Amino acid sequence: MRPEREDLLTFYKRYLQRCNQHRFDELGEFVANDVNGPTVGLSQYIAGLHAVVEAFPDYHWELHRLLVDDQWLAVRLSGTGTHTGLFRGIAATGRVIRTQELVIYRTADGKIVECWGDLGSTVRDELTWGTTVTGRHF
Repeated sequence: MRPEREDLLTFYKRYLQRCNQHRFDELGEFVANDVNGPTVGLSQYIAGLHAVVEAFPDYHWELHRLLVDDQWLAVRLSGTGTHTGLFRGIAATGRVIRTQELVIYRTADGKIVECWGDLGSTVRDELTWGTTVTGRHF
C-alpha cells in the first residue's frame, strides 16, 4: 500500500521533532533496523546523530522544504549549533555554526529505509572553512 502524502508529511515532522529533542535512541519508530543496508543499519545511523550533538549539544534542525513523491522525501534543512566538543578530529571552537543540508529519504512499511544526506561533511566544512555569513538566507 502506498503511503499517503499527508501521512508522510506528518511522519517526517514527528521524526524531525524527535531529532531536535535529541531522542535518537527512540528513532527505531521511524527508521528501519537495516536502513541503508545491513552494513550500516540503525545503530550507525543513530551514532552519526549522537556524534553531532556530542560536539554541538544545542544542535537544532529547521525544516525549510519537504517534498513528497510516492515513497520518497526530499528535505531541505538548516542547522545551528555551538561547537563545544570534539567533532571529526576538530577541537571545540566555541563557534556557533549554521549549515544547510539536503537529505533524500526512501520509506517503506512506515519507516525510513534509505537515507542520503551530507550532515557530517557539511558541519565539518563549516568548521574548517567557516563559510557562515551573518544574515545569509537559506
